[in-house]
Amino acid sequence: MSYENKIKELNLELPEARDPVGSYVASKIIGKMLFISGQISISANGELIKGKIGKELKTEDGYEAAKRCGLSIISQVKKSCNNDLSKIKSCIKLTGFVNSTEDFTEQPKVINGASDLIVSVFGDAGMHTRAAVSTNSLPLGVSVEVDAIFELN
Repeated sequence: MSYENKIKELNLELPEARDPVGSYVASKIIGKMLFISGQISISANGELIKGKIGKELKTEDGYEAAKRCGLSIISQVKKSCNNDLSKIKSCIKLTGFVNSTEDFTEQPKVINGASDLIVSVFGDAGMHTRAAVSTNSLPLGVSVEVDAIFELN
């Protein structure tokens, strides 16, 4: 099954691949490697998902925020591949950043939102290495940010 068909089967709606608002690019291809800049947590209606996990938000809220980051990653991948997801060979790595309280320790459970989504769309090719890092703040006060590295065919 194609990745596009899998997205439809899972009833996922990809957000618009947004342009960066700073001095960087959303994606960069080097050889057969595709690097996707950090995607912040934005809800389906376009609002920033803000707050500290462990204070204003629970682990489950963070999971959903990370899932939204994963959807944005796929949008950026699709845009980088001229709307052809069949160019993806595998997901190499996700790095997730969790805006959390200093005593919060469930960062991996939060970033599973992005990981589970990538694997659900790309199957075995979506299995990746990962880091889940706690931070005391993220841009615009968002709760989660995730970046990615993919291998191209």
